[in-house]
Amino acid sequence: MIDLANTPAPETREQQKTDLFGLTLPELVDWLAARGQPAFRARQLAGWLYDALTADFAVMRTLPTLLRDLLAREAEIAGPAVRRELASRDGRTRKLLLALADGRLVESVLMLYPASDESRARATVCVSTQAGCAFGCTFCATGQMGFDRHLTTGEIVAQVVHFARELRREPWIAPDGQRIDRVSNLVFMGMGEPLHNYENTLHAVRILNMAEGLNIGARHVTISTVGLVPGILRLAEEPLQVNLAISLHAPNDAMRLRTMPVTRKYPIAAVLDACQAYTARTNRQVTFEYVLLAGENDGVAQARALAALLRPLRQLCHVNLIPVNATSAAFRPPSGEAIRAFRETLRAGGVSNSVRAERGDDIAAACGQLRTREGRIGKSAPVLPTA
Repeated sequence: MIDLANTPAPETREQQKTDLFGLTLPELVDWLAARGQPAFRARQLAGWLYDALTADFAVMRTLPTLLRDLLAREAEIAGPAVRRELASRDGRTRKLLLALADGRLVESVLMLYPASDESRARATVCVSTQAGCAFGCTFCATGQMGFDRHLTTGEIVAQVVHFARELRREPWIAPDGQRIDRVSNLVFMGMGEPLHNYENTLHAVRILNMAEGLNIGARHVTISTVGLVPGILRLAEEPLQVNLAISLHAPNDAMRLRTMPVTRKYPIAAVLDACQAYTARTNRQVTFEYVLLAGENDGVAQARALAALLRPLRQLCHVNLIPVNATSAAFRPPSGEAIRAFRETLRAGGVSNSVRAERGDDIAAACGQLRTREGRIGKSAPVLPTA
C-alpha cells in the first residue's frame, strides 16, 4: 500500500483520498472488493487509467454511475500540479516543475531521442523519487538543497502518466519518421536517491511495468544510486530485470569524498563488492556514472585508476561520462580534448564508455536546477517542515 508516513495529510481535505496511481492491479482488486465491487472492475479501471489515460472519473463509461461517484468521493488520479513547464529550443526536452499536495516542489523531465546505431527513437522520462536529497553531493543542485521527504508511489507514477498523456495528445515525429506516442524508457535519476526510498520506488516500477499499467519493459528502466550498498544487494534479488547505474565520479575514496559525503559510510570497495554480487546474481551490466569536473577528476591518471578499479567487473560494466552542469558549486566541464583523452585511456584499459549527450541545457534540465532557480526568484511554494 502507499506509504504516507512522511506525508502530512493536507488540512483542506475532509478525508484522505486513495491515490489510485499507487496501487498495483491486485491492490486495485482489493480496494474495490472492500467497497463491494467485483474483481473485473479493477481491470476496467486500470484500462481507463493507463490505456485511455483519462484524468476524470466521470468519463469512465464502462463503469456504473454509482462506482464513478464512489471513485470521485474516495479516490484521486489528478497527480501533482504543474507549476511550470519549459521546452528546449530543439523541442526534444520538456521539463516540469511540479507542486505536490503539501506545497513541496519536484522536477520531472521528458527527453525525446532520435534513432541511433544502438537503438530506435525513444521517449525517456527522468523521474524524481524524493523532494530534495539527503546525500549532499556537491556537484548536484538537488544535493545542495537538503532533504524534505520521500515521494509516495502515486507521486512517482503520476510523473510518468503526465508525460504519457502529453505524448498521446501530441506525438513526436522522430527524424526517421517514427511516431512516438508513448513513454518507452524510464531513468530514476531525477531529484532524490531512489534506493533511499526503496519501497515506493520499486512499487512504482512494478505499476509502470505491469501489463495493465503503462507496460514499460523492465529492461527499459534504469535505477541510479549514489552507492547505497544494502539497496544494491536488495535490488539484486528483485525479479524485475531493471538496469542499475552507480554514481561513482572518482577512482578513489579520498577524491570521491570531496564531492560525495556518502563515501564515509559506503567506500568505493564496499560499493564495488555489492556490484559484483549484483552482476553474479543477475548477469546484468552495471553502468557507472562519472561526472567530469575540470581539474578535479578528469585527468589521464584518474582515467587509468578508474580502468584498474573496474577491471574485475570485466564486460559487465560501462562508464557513462557526464560533463558537469553549472550549479552553485561552480564546477566547470572539461574541454573536448580532455574528454577525448579520458575516453581513450578507459578504452585502452578495456573499459567501454560513452559520453552522455546533455539535454535541455537551455531550460535547466539537470537535476534540481529548475527548482533552485525558482527558489532564487522567490516563486517557489513554501517548503514545509518534514513530518
